[in-house]
Amino acid sequence: MCDTLVSLTDDGILFAKNSDRDPNEAQRLVWVPAADHAPGADVACTWISIPQARRTNAVLLSQPWWMWGAEIGANEHGVVIGNEAVFTRKLALGRREPDALLGMDLLRLALERAATAAEAVAVIVELLERHGQGGSCSHDHPKLRYHNSFLVADAHGALVLETAGRSWATEEVRGRGRSISNGLTIEPFASANRDPVRGAVVACAHRRSRTEAAAEAAVGPLDLFAALRDHGPEGRPTWSRVHGGFAGPCVHAGGTVASSQSTASWVADLRGPAQHWATATSGPCTSIFKPVAVDQPVELGPAPTNRHDAATTWWRHEDLHRLALRDLLASLPRFSAERDRTERAWLADPPASADAFARSAELEQRWTLDLRAAHLPDRRPGWVRRQWQEFDEEAGR
Repeated sequence: MCDTLVSLTDDGILFAKNSDRDPNEAQRLVWVPAADHAPGADVACTWISIPQARRTNAVLLSQPWWMWGAEIGANEHGVVIGNEAVFTRKLALGRREPDALLGMDLLRLALERAATAAEAVAVIVELLERHGQGGSCSHDHPKLRYHNSFLVADAHGALVLETAGRSWATEEVRGRGRSISNGLTIEPFASANRDPVRGAVVACAHRRSRTEAAAEAAVGPLDLFAALRDHGPEGRPTWSRVHGGFAGPCVHAGGTVASSQSTASWVADLRGPAQHWATATSGPCTSIFKPVAVDQPVELGPAPTNRHDAATTWWRHEDLHRLALRDLLASLPRFSAERDRTERAWLADPPASADAFARSAELEQRWTLDLRAAHLPDRRPGWVRRQWQEFDEEAGR
């Protein structure tokens, strides 16, 4: 599942998102340059092709390895978007919708075609009404389908767009902060369309109460880093047999009904020239937020898949992340102070993205070696340990 939040500070707009997906569904950062396209050209999205725009913007995307669209992204005009899976009565009634655009496709299409947050919402609405939304939303669980909500921001403000099939509702963000999770919130649209059972299973209202409070209090990127690392009221994952570690927005897999993992995280500072901070790795609590920019591609090595490959940025970090998960309460204090010092120094004086990724890799390797040498016991419940063993086996890890 996911959480996205925006803060309207006195100095401008801050945006943040955790992307929660299948635990082995690696994400990658993808830089796509602006381009002109021939009249009558089509663009092949994840499941269907649609008419291409004559010109598309440069975009930076956090993209699940197997799809065309993206979970989080920004464009050259300073527009940022995060999407959320939402469960609606139309899906609960078993209405099988034909393959169409995924919410992640709509997110990328909006970034490629819009210059403002309002234009991005208009693009999504127009494409939604014309082509619909539908199709498998998971590579490892092909039957998973959902509808989508979006939080769209630029330097001047933010909007929430919620959908159910081809129906939709919008809300301009007012006040100090706003967040969205895996449930509809705009009334009366929400009451008419939400599936309360599936919303309860993924604990969306509980997580949203925490992210909205964090959005209202945030004054800078560090506050949003902390918000995305929030494990819930106990300060650590509290494992549920139903949904694993869904007590806070830093989600760790382990439920028998819902078992998502925060597989990528992003914070955007739009208070001046857009500055983006992305992990490009799973688990914000074990990751470092690195500075990235839409117009500055970084060579990050081979593209990851759902199979373990230590040559990739995402899977190399999993050695640290999955080791720390055995006992987060004991593991995180061994490196979190250095993680935080590094991020504070980079916020004060951002290094080149390539240098930040190289330094992050060095730190994570050292932290991994330290945890291995510590031989901390695995304190997770038995069902969580068994699930992660299965995840590792499926990934060939």
